[in-house]
Amino acid sequence: MRVLVVEDERRMAAALQRGLQAEGFAVDLAHDGEEGLHAARHGDYDVVVLDIMLPKLSGYNVCKQLRAEENWVPILMLSAKDGEYDMADGLDLGADDYLTKPFSYVVLVARLRALMRRDAGRRPSVLLAGDLSLDPARRRVERGGTAIELTPREFALLEYLMRRRDEVVSKSEILEHVWDTFDTDPNVVEVYVGYLRRKIDAPFGRNALQTVRGAGYRLAGDGG
Repeated sequence: MRVLVVEDERRMAAALQRGLQAEGFAVDLAHDGEEGLHAARHGDYDVVVLDIMLPKLSGYNVCKQLRAEENWVPILMLSAKDGEYDMADGLDLGADDYLTKPFSYVVLVARLRALMRRDAGRRPSVLLAGDLSLDPARRRVERGGTAIELTPREFALLEYLMRRRDEVVSKSEILEHVWDTFDTDPNVVEVYVGYLRRKIDAPFGRNALQTVRGAGYRLAGDGG
């Protein structure tokens, strides 16, 4: 899903972006507190990774302002400040989790996925559409109990569509959330939709992934 990383150390930010993209996340970067606050206010993010020691506006103040505006996007604070009071301050200001540098990348990814699942109503741990299931934590997709192998991009596309099942989703929305860009040729969405259909629908005689002419695509909540 879509992640905002607010980190002023550019090499660290780029490394986080590459690593998270390899796990199927779409990642935007901001390099100071003001830029991060603006992005978090106006972007549709599933989680924010927020450094504390930032130019212009500290991570503490970014978090404080977002919560004051009743913006409840999950926030994971990532910082070299490892004192117990530093951690307590971040959590008291409204952060959902706190991870100190240096950190285990495996733990970071697991914590991000846990934050995305925390709102059980909006982010169930296993996504269902009829007999089609997707488990984000285990990276597993099944149809009627039969395992389906997907590439990371196919998995990310299916996860996004299943989180918005029964909604019509445009190509531009898919490009923004799954490819992390508007510049990619929109035809790539059609190609990957075709790949998914050949894996989740055709072998089972189903029609879950539907084209809505002139509007986009819809994943049927009943599994097609």
